[in-house]
Amino acid sequence: MSTPELTIYTRADCHLCDEAKEAIGRLERAGVRLVLREIDVDRDPSLRERFGDDVPVIFVGTTEAMRHRVDPARLRAALLGKETSMSQDLASMQCVPCRGGVPPMDPATIRQYLARLGSGWRATDDHHLEKEFRFPDFREALAFTNRIGEIAEREGHHPDIELSWGRVGVKIWTHKIDGLTESDFVLAAKVDREAGGKS
Repeated sequence: MSTPELTIYTRADCHLCDEAKEAIGRLERAGVRLVLREIDVDRDPSLRERFGDDVPVIFVGTTEAMRHRVDPARLRAALLGKETSMSQDLASMQCVPCRGGVPPMDPATIRQYLARLGSGWRATDDHHLEKEFRFPDFREALAFTNRIGEIAEREGHHPDIELSWGRVGVKIWTHKIDGLTESDFVLAAKVDREAGGKS
């Protein structure tokens, strides 16, 4: 197997970028082989426009693997070509508060994250995620709505929820930038996990 290429887009004075680089260094010291390329987005106006402050962003080959926080186990799996249970990986991550002033995800990245998420979510107008969950009665739908509320409070990221008899509709996007970020997909995966297969 060829040595995987890892590209990390960073900025100076970015503590999340420093954490990501340290996590990558730990993987290298543990014997994970990779070809590393670090790119400072401030040195390229087109990259600065594309990513803004929304860094670090890590690509394995040509596929975006993660943003903001690095999950070393997930990154190791991606580097070794063993990325499995991607929706579960998203569900195990934490939502990262958006600082604003960053661009929403572009359509190609949204498609990559939708593929990881799977299970019926739609990216409407590349602006927000939507999914409908069905239940046998109002009581179960209400209980699920309350569980989503608990997740939202824990994560500090709040979806729009529509409750009716036997149905819960969920819409997720990052209001501060009026578009999608990785945290929206993380929250969607957590909602799916809580649903336990209901949809």
